[in-house]
Amino acid sequence: MIDMKTAPYGILMLRILTGIALLAHSLYLKVFVLTMPATVEFFRSLGLPGPVAWLILFVEVSSGLMLIVGIKPRLAAVAAAVVLLGATWAHSGNGWEFSSTGGGWEYPFFWGVVLLSIALLGDGAHAVVATGTFPNSGAQTGQHISKQLN
Repeated sequence: MIDMKTAPYGILMLRILTGIALLAHSLYLKVFVLTMPATVEFFRSLGLPGPVAWLILFVEVSSGLMLIVGIKPRLAAVAAAVVLLGATWAHSGNGWEFSSTGGGWEYPFFWGVVLLSIALLGDGAHAVVATGTFPNSGAQTGQHISKQLN
């Protein structure tokens, strides 16, 4: 059974942690450690157009901020999950462990599943701009349910 009084706060914790991880990976790793020129070259080595690296950076940074602040968190989680599942593909040839040369696929796969879970769970507590429910889901977000129970 789900505790509807505390579940929205669990989602909030997942949102904040995941948002911080997205910002750390995008801004710190791609911009400051690897640098964007090297990131663009990595994308080209995968057969992707170089500008896709900038699009991915934008999605990761904006999704990370949206998750932390609570601006349409479910939408942000879906957008970031698409990126992370793409990263899973990009690292799939390197083996399972992310400590493998070139990074394996376990880390991006894990975060992709976490993001999809956030999208399925709902906005959580303290969402500034709620996403609400997905079309035709018939479900309510945990935040709305907990308000009804109080």
